[in-house]
Amino acid sequence: MDISALFLPKDLLEHFDVKKVLELGDCSAKQMIFEIHLEEKNKLPPGYNSSDYESKGFYCPKRIQDFPIRGKALYLVVKRRRWRLKKDKTTEIKSDYSFISENSKLTK
Repeated sequence: MDISALFLPKDLLEHFDVKKVLELGDCSAKQMIFEIHLEEKNKLPPGYNSSDYESKGFYCPKRIQDFPIRGKALYLVVKRRRWRLKKDKTTEIKSDYSFISENSKLTK
């Protein structure tokens, strides 16, 4: 088992890859923090045909504060993939991850 699975919301690793884990701050800092950088897998959302859509990079990453780990703040830096309809080059879609936050509270 990947140790990051112990610290991340259930089923998140089915949709995202852990790209890096950082411990930020130094010995003199009042609070050290962990950042886990996640990148959405190159997998088209369900219900769409892969021959009609193409991955066109990522949206700007979102930084989400999670529960602390061992007294250190934890932030998830999430990069979500952009999908574009090949024929018109303007229609974009993205995956729906509302099920991940089912019993969580998310604030801006």
